[in-house]
Amino acid sequence: MTEPSKVIHVRNVGHEISENDLLQLFQPFGVITKLVMLRAKNQALLQMQDVPSAINALQFYTNVQPTIRGRNVYVQFSSHQELTTMEQNAQGRGDEPNRILLVTIHHMLYPITVEVLHQVFSPHGFVEKIVTFQKSAGFQALIQYQLRPSAVVARSSLQGRNIYDGCCQLDIQFSNLDELQVNYNNERSRDFTNPNLPAEQKGRPSQSGYSEAGVAFPQMANAAAIAAAFGGGLPPGITGTNDRCTVLVSNLNSDRIDEDKLFNLFSLYGNIIRIKLLRNKPDHALVQMGDGFQAELAVHFLKGALLFGKRLEVNFSKHPNITQGADTHEYMNSNLNRFNRNAAKNYRYCCSPTKMIHLSTLPQDVTEEEIVSHLEEHGTIVNTKLFEMNGKKQALVLFETEEQATEALVCKHASSLGGSIIRISFSQLQSIRENSQ
Repeated sequence: MTEPSKVIHVRNVGHEISENDLLQLFQPFGVITKLVMLRAKNQALLQMQDVPSAINALQFYTNVQPTIRGRNVYVQFSSHQELTTMEQNAQGRGDEPNRILLVTIHHMLYPITVEVLHQVFSPHGFVEKIVTFQKSAGFQALIQYQLRPSAVVARSSLQGRNIYDGCCQLDIQFSNLDELQVNYNNERSRDFTNPNLPAEQKGRPSQSGYSEAGVAFPQMANAAAIAAAFGGGLPPGITGTNDRCTVLVSNLNSDRIDEDKLFNLFSLYGNIIRIKLLRNKPDHALVQMGDGFQAELAVHFLKGALLFGKRLEVNFSKHPNITQGADTHEYMNSNLNRFNRNAAKNYRYCCSPTKMIHLSTLPQDVTEEEIVSHLEEHGTIVNTKLFEMNGKKQALVLFETEEQATEALVCKHASSLGGSIIRISFSQLQSIRENSQ
């Protein structure tokens, strides 16, 4: 194994594989600053913005075989630490001016959105596309001008400048990418030449949502969503390679549990296909998740959780899936499944049960008193906070114990409050600060 480098060497890159395909494979792990296609050798060299991003990508792809257009590609660290002008010139490219700029923002005290960047960069020429990334190294953006001279002028006039007084300093390089790929128009990416792009991935139509085997989407696309959610590295103790979708839950309180309550808890970690309570062992249940990664998250985060006075045992089942039957509850097409839209964001919020729950999709006129009276039968509420995000009412509710918070979530997720079906998840915040959101 060569020593880690921010340059990744990709082999078996067939002629049908485009620059864009490679970008999509590695973008979840960080910003790609340079890319050289070595067409004659069926190879490519990619330079990530830093070594940790490259390490994360390679660690991930040792567990998950990367495929593009049905072809397996093979990745390793390059012997080059940097892509020098010479390797790029093999491609006819150096640090020469390009219409796409790679912008790093240092000392970022204020949030920077696509709108802010557009205001800063558009005086120098027509900006076609902007894509932003948040990385451990800081906030970065790729900005594509219609014309290369505009990018050259922008770089020379903006390099080293601050967007706001004393902060948000611009560090600008030329990227050597040919074209930015923009799939969504939102605060993180924008294609100014195509206003009709969706704001995010729309929920898949339910009838085509899953195959019977219960694979929600190809493992690879899922891998990218997962990697993006966890900043390229999976949470400790999670491999990303489990392929068993069905989980066996035991030591349930059989007097108080039912399928919908199990759904409310397990749907925090993935989409639920079906759930079956075992007749001959009333304190056991089978839960079939959308794919093996989601099942792994559920096992990892729920093992040992307390619910209704019992400590749950959660393990992978020897059954690959639950056969449909009179005693199974189907959730495959349920619109309460949480991972149909914006899966990456939902993965990021996965955690073990906490004392704090987060409520969303609340009625606009809801009061803290109504929230407390809706939840207080489940335990002692220590603190609550009602706030607004993007014009929508949300709330944090802190219980005295994790078990009380878990019971409230299991019983009241998807219940109706003031005419709205509310959503509940665990919050990783430790306490409610007066100004926290």
